[in-house]
Amino acid sequence: MKVRLSEIFTSVEGEGILYGTKTLFVRLAGCPFTCFYCDTPESLPLDSGTEYSVEEAAGLIDDSLQDHTYKVNFTGGDPLMQHEAVALLAGHVHTHARGVLTYLESSCFDAERFAHVLPHIDVAKIEFKTSDSEFVDAAHHDRMTGQALRCLELAAAAGKTTYVKVVASSETSVGEVRDLAVAVSDAARKSDSDGNAATDAISVSGFVIQPVYGKGEPPLELLLAMYDAIRPVYADVRVVPQLHKLIGAP
Repeated sequence: MKVRLSEIFTSVEGEGILYGTKTLFVRLAGCPFTCFYCDTPESLPLDSGTEYSVEEAAGLIDDSLQDHTYKVNFTGGDPLMQHEAVALLAGHVHTHARGVLTYLESSCFDAERFAHVLPHIDVAKIEFKTSDSEFVDAAHHDRMTGQALRCLELAAAAGKTTYVKVVASSETSVGEVRDLAVAVSDAARKSDSDGNAATDAISVSGFVIQPVYGKGEPPLELLLAMYDAIRPVYADVRVVPQLHKLIGAP
């Protein structure tokens, strides 16, 4: 099996609930979407990056892992475009780098691909794209949201460390974010072995609002309005800017 990688590098995690941790980033090539705020456009084409065998890519990960690395972040592009290779590489990390967590950073556009990778992932970021993101056209937006909700259900049911991220721009609707918080709360409730709602406990480790940086950057008042809309539904909400951009890290 082959895999196309854009780059492998060590840096500080700049996003989400694990920001600030030393991380090996494995950036896979290929993404079918073109969000206006994408900060890695060079990794979007499926034929970008460099092609390796999975064995070669696993060797690159082994050679690149530094002492005290907290996790390996499979990112992109979108790693679900190469889900079979990601599953093999994440499994390799579990086998050969004990104590290092595996982390999936995806738009969660395909629940079947997500389910294939999930057994080999410790931390799952479930990203929901709002309609202003230019992720897909309006006719397909609800379907993509449904796929992400299904990924959330799968990750929560599997007991993975799971969190939600929404990228917020100056055009993001507070009402849309509120509706999304309700949908997330419903989807993330723990289930028993028969698939019935077991408790009212929510098995999501955080709800992150990530402000767009630069073009479309939202004002503080809008971020606070989103925070206020989410918190009555899900209390553990945070506004977390991209730390790596603030400190000049890749």
